[in-house]
This record gives sequence, C-alpha cells and structure tokens, in this order.
Amino acid sequence: MKQSDLFTKTTKNSPKDEEALNARLLVRGGFVQKLMAGVYSFLPLGLRVIRNIEKIVREEMVVIGGEEISLPVLHPKANWVQTGRWDAYDTLFRFTSHYSKNEYVLGPTHEEVIAPLAKQFIFSYQDLPKYLFQIQTKFRDEKRAKSGLLRGREFLMKDLYSFHQDDADLDAYYEKVQGAYQSVFARVGLGEDTVLTFASGGSFSQYSHEFQTLLPSGEDTVYLCEKCRVAVNKEIIKEQSACPSCGNTDLQERMGAEVGNIFKLKTKYSAPFELRYRNEKGEMHEILMGCYGIGISRLMGVIVERFHDDKGIIWPESVAPFRVHLLELNSASAKDLYNALQEKGVDVLYDDTDRSAGEKFADADLLGIPLRAVISPKTDGNVEVKSRASDTTEVVSHEELIRRLVS
Repeated sequence: MKQSDLFTKTTKNSPKDEEALNARLLVRGGFVQKLMAGVYSFLPLGLRVIRNIEKIVREEMVVIGGEEISLPVLHPKANWVQTGRWDAYDTLFRFTSHYSKNEYVLGPTHEEVIAPLAKQFIFSYQDLPKYLFQIQTKFRDEKRAKSGLLRGREFLMKDLYSFHQDDADLDAYYEKVQGAYQSVFARVGLGEDTVLTFASGGSFSQYSHEFQTLLPSGEDTVYLCEKCRVAVNKEIIKEQSACPSCGNTDLQERMGAEVGNIFKLKTKYSAPFELRYRNEKGEMHEILMGCYGIGISRLMGVIVERFHDDKGIIWPESVAPFRVHLLELNSASAKDLYNALQEKGVDVLYDDTDRSAGEKFADADLLGIPLRAVISPKTDGNVEVKSRASDTTEVVSHEELIRRLVS
C-alpha cells in the first residue's frame, strides 16, 4: 500500500486525555482513534493488526475442534433474569425499547445466549461433546475505562463454549484449551511473558485460570513461581500461598495484564435453561459446560505495552500491519521494488510521500513495522535494510531482499 493513499496520518504529540502508553502510541500512529472513554475506532492499520490476531486465534480454536458461530449482541432481559445475573452483573449495559418497552442487554458475555441455543441441537450423548466459538464485540459498563485497549467499554473478544457429558471429558478439553492458549500467546510474541494464573472460580468451581502477561503497567497483582512459571492471583493468595504446581512458597510479586481466562462452568448455565442430554440408558442428565475467553483488542494493547521503545511500537512480525516499510529518500524511486514485493505477495507499506528523511524515519519507528527498507541515492541501486528491533543496518540487492522475504 502506498502511504500517500493511507486514510490516516501520524501525529507527533500524545493525546492529552490518554493515560495508557498503548493508547498513546496507537493513537499517534493512526491505528485507533478514541471516540469516548473506553471506546475506540479501529483504523486501517489497526484493523490489519486485529485481523492478524484474529487469524491466529481462529486457527488455534479450529485445531481443538472449535466451530465458529456468530451470536447476537442484543439479548432479551428474560435470559439474564433466568440465570440471576440481571441484577448481579455489575457492568451490564441495560436499556428499554422506545417502541415495545421491552428491556434488553448489550452482551458482555454469551452464556445466556449459547445455553438455550445449544438446547435446540443437543439431545443425546451422541451429540456430545461440542465446541462453539465466536469473535465478536462485547460491551461492559466499566466504572473507569482508563487503560486504553486494556480496559474498554466496547471491545473485541473470542469466546469459546464447550459442552460435555461428564467431568472427565470437561477436564480433558480444559487441558487442551490451555495448550491452545499457550500456542496463541507464543504466536503473537507473548509466550515467554504470559503465565497460567490461578484465580477465583466463583460459585461454580474452586479455581478458574487466567493467562497473565507480566508487565510493569499491568492492572493485576500476581504472585509468580519462577521455578515452573505458574502464578497465583492476589485475590486468592491467602488460600493458595504456595505454587499450585510444585509447592514452592517463594512467590514473587509481579504486575500482570490478563489476556485470557478459562472456567469450568459445569451446570451453572445449563441448569437454568434445562440443557440436558439422554445417556445410553435413556436417562436424562444436565450437560456440563466450559467457557474460554481471549480479549482480541486487549491483546493488541498488551502487545504494544510489551513491545515498544521511546520511538514507538515494535510489532512482532506475526501481527504487524505490514512486513516491510519501504522508504524512498531524496528523489530516489522505490517503485520498482515496491511492485516486485507486491508481485511476490509481500505485505509492504510504501512511503512515497514528499517529506524529509527525518520525518520518514520517525514515522517508521512510530509505526513499528518489523523491517525497514530504504532506497536513496546513497544505496546506489541497492537497498538498506534494518529490523525495527535492532540498530544494525545492512545494504543488500533488491533480489536478496525479495529472496529473504519469500523464502
């Protein structure tokens, strides 16, 4: 894509009403634009990042048997009354229709929709297990949305729901999801910094599990076992003061940003909707459920918090909006190389704008595309390449650059 055609432009100054580093850099780079507290528009560059994250998450969900669906955002009050969460869910957006006077919910999560839906299709043990997921916008009335994409009132989330005959089957799939989540976080570049964290399970399980990315700017306090890279959330540290995996009591206090969570719901939502199956003997039993979430837009914010320097963002290649940022300087043309890269299927952002070298280099650092390629009179028919994560440059031929990118 030619940068001169790009809808957005970068800005030098951080927005005054943004506290979080991820929001400041993403707004300055033209990835997102804040509409109001906790609500952002995703602009062309930002949407490319979101789509890359979605692709990774989708692929890993399909590997573990997930079937993708899309559920309504608008929920009837009755479903939430049926589970007791109409009055108990403290961040619920509620409103009344001007015409029917019926009350509705903007979905913060989808247990109240997926359970009655499953009832229409699951009748027998032969219909189990089932695994359904979606990637969709959620709404939560956060008291103070102050952390950029890390805590929004409107945000993009992947939620997976599983349906099982018994605890053994639920437990086995729960472990499988843990592995899939670890693959997701590794693929987006956060594998080494993201740890499985024991957290409160609420009323339906002793523990749930979170995936916390260890960050100084994180909102959650966790206690990390350095030996096995498992953590305990501060909210349960009194009842679980040792590492749940190895018993180590020397846990290190760290800050974390939650990027995923998994719960064994068991019959908490199947019971209110009478979601049952008939076993081999013809007996009726309640279906056991699990739910598994990953914050897609939150993950984008966490990646920025983790990968940046004082000049801008440093995107991991797997989620970057483009693989190459091609700059032409001082009237030297990069058009032939741009066309050649496009013909080979390489995603490239071509800075063909009429600006100074300093402005172009500053933009490249801010946008954080993994590889910068510069053509100028000094390169003498070749191209100067530099990784965004490195200070080292080298000059290679056009052919060599293309070979490296398509091999």
